[in-house]
Amino acid sequence: MSSEDILYMRAALEEAEKAAEKQEVPIGAVLVLNGEIIARAHNLRETEQSAVAHAELMAIEEACKKLGTWRLENATLYVTLEPCPMCSGAIIMSRVKRVVYGASDPKGGCAGTFMNLLADERFNHQSEVTAGILAEECGEILSSFFRELRRRKKEEKKSRAEASDVTGE
Repeated sequence: MSSEDILYMRAALEEAEKAAEKQEVPIGAVLVLNGEIIARAHNLRETEQSAVAHAELMAIEEACKKLGTWRLENATLYVTLEPCPMCSGAIIMSRVKRVVYGASDPKGGCAGTFMNLLADERFNHQSEVTAGILAEECGEILSSFFRELRRRKKEEKKSRAEASDVTGE
């Protein structure tokens, strides 16, 4: 684990915190080129009501606009959760050189856990993958978020039940 990987994953975690503050699933991403963060993003699916507002896609889009090209051939993407199939596709299509992620996603991770689209040689581009950077911190922010979400939903359900008891419904 390089100090550079830790530094940039901490920046991705800062983005994940921003998502959590907005009640979004706390996933953050940063794109790095030549030792400089060129794009930062976090999940905005709920805010934008968009299925494609994933942190990785938003960071890739920002970087492409900033650089004036869709080719991110020498860039490294740091993301707190292993990319899904959609994000892995965008990583391949934008030619991101390297992907570094924190927590694995056994239900949908496509950078080596569930499957590995990023290394599939049938595509014309593959990305180098480094897994598990600050995995515990990246996993904990997600676990805490979902624990709190379940608690809130349970409270809401209880409140609705109590309200219907009062009204006799």
